[in-house]
Amino acid sequence: MKPRKPAYLTLYQILRQRITEGAFPYGSRFPSKRSLAAQYDLSLVTVEHAIELLDEEGYIETRERSGIFVTYREDSMLAVHEEASSVTEMEVQLSDDVFPFSVIARTIRRVLSEYQEEILVKSPSAGLPQLRSAIASHLLASRGISVTPEQIVIGSGAEYLYGILVNILGRDRIYGIEDPSYEIIRKVYQASGVTIDPLKMGRNGILSSELKRSEASVLHITPYHSWPTGISADASKRREYLSWATERNAVLVEDDYDSEFTLSGKPADTIFGTSEYHQVVYISTFSRTIAPSIRIGFMILPESLLPALHEKAGFYSCPVSTFSQLILYELLRNGDYERQLNRIRRGRRRRR
Repeated sequence: MKPRKPAYLTLYQILRQRITEGAFPYGSRFPSKRSLAAQYDLSLVTVEHAIELLDEEGYIETRERSGIFVTYREDSMLAVHEEASSVTEMEVQLSDDVFPFSVIARTIRRVLSEYQEEILVKSPSAGLPQLRSAIASHLLASRGISVTPEQIVIGSGAEYLYGILVNILGRDRIYGIEDPSYEIIRKVYQASGVTIDPLKMGRNGILSSELKRSEASVLHITPYHSWPTGISADASKRREYLSWATERNAVLVEDDYDSEFTLSGKPADTIFGTSEYHQVVYISTFSRTIAPSIRIGFMILPESLLPALHEKAGFYSCPVSTFSQLILYELLRNGDYERQLNRIRRGRRRRR
């Protein structure tokens, strides 16, 4: 039997849809928690949890002694009072939330015992089918991202996947990137021979003025905890990115960093998972959630780009060993991975 979705998540999704559809315009007063509890016949605690999620993601803002107001705006290409960010590098801390070595060691022994000679067999180009299926199931259960295993490409970290993406999309495009951004993104694109356009960051993501002036047809963004600024784009800015890409028939590359560890009651929404636009590419890795030495990342392609994948990159060998892929598959399959994420989230909330 399929588990029921928590009531606060159901309410959060209902209210989020009403906001994005215009039932509550930008700047308008949002219903109070008590009125929502009465309207939907829910406890005040349930409503408060849903309101907290909407507030954290930038759909609404709770103002002391004034009430709740809508901060999501669909026309954010006309954003007002946008300030450039005076950027300093985000403080880097090595996390104490290390994946237990005992669990990894136990999983390695299980893979050696159960799969035996299978670990010596070459992996398919896009990765092992069972791992891709496990990742698809994990994304649906934890992130609300619904994809087929065929849309998932396994690679040795994000850097490898950036290069594969250039092969798929082509070198005759202009690639827009955040300025500042993770230095490896710029280096990989430059090494691949493409033209890049650095787009200055504001306090909420790339400045609207920069998006308007750019002639890029690919936009590479890190909407959650962008490096090195630590900036997270709110709901309005994510909508602006989508509107920009839709109007130009451009490709949006969503480089997901650290959002599994959000302190809210659910992982941060992804642009890929909440968009119906069919030109969004999603990239993530397991380096943060397991260990930096786990050089396994994955890319989700929209179905429209699958023919180009097979034609322009299907001849590449998968750079991740079958042995490593099976270890990750077992961690996902038996629930160890999800238990670790939940443990880290609880620990971070307690520390906060």
